Amino acid sequence: MGRKWNNIKEKKASKDANTSRIYAKFGREIYVAAKSGEPDPELNQTLKFVLERAKTYNVPKHIIDRAIEKAKGGSEENYDELRYEGFGPNGSMVIVDALTNNVNRTASEVRAAFGKNGGNMGVSGSVAYMFDATAVIGVEGKSEEEVLEILMEADVDARDILEEDDAVIVYTEPDQFHAVQEAFKSAGVEEFTVAELTMLAQNDVELPEDAQAQFEKMIDAIEDLEDVQQVYHNVDLGE
Repeated sequence: MGRKWNNIKEKKASKDANTSRIYAKFGREIYVAAKSGEPDPELNQTLKFVLERAKTYNVPKHIIDRAIEKAKGGSEENYDELRYEGFGPNGSMVIVDALTNNVNRTASEVRAAFGKNGGNMGVSGSVAYMFDATAVIGVEGKSEEEVLEILMEADVDARDILEEDDAVIVYTEPDQFHAVQEAFKSAGVEEFTVAELTMLAQNDVELPEDAQAQFEKMIDAIEDLEDVQQVYHNVDLGE
């Protein structure tokens, strides 16, 4: 599965840090999570998960607090959760998750980002069947053997445990996300290098150099859209 999660996260954080886009995306996601239930992460598992992700991207506390306070204040702003599926150059596959207050605008913008960069939108289900929903949790300062022992003692299952760079990455079922985190916290782990619920491609593909350049341009265009929260794909970009 080696997707080099630390490298991918660092590249994305570095790219977004200059414009604070990542903070805006997290602010929206935190607001939606807090508004959908209790604004207390101990009583709202969805909010708790988003805040754990935010920590791994070093989202400032004032961004988090502002989003939660906005939800507490009874804001009437509502967002729809949408998923788009499509194809890039050479049949590459892409999944796009968005939060939007204008469905028509978002659909049009995502379609244009695909179309202008050698891709095209597909129908629902045209791509997702080639991906698996997966929880990814990473820690530093532990060996693979130590991580396996921690999970076994907590009676938590994992699909895979891999050492990537200076971290050990656990891949598991989405419903095991919190159980894995709690197992680590009980073992003294306070910070996570990665804490994501993602869509992992069952098979990665490699593209020729020209097609890869076009594909990366397409992904950048999609990620730049204000309403887009997450983009998943099956291309090995070699990070």
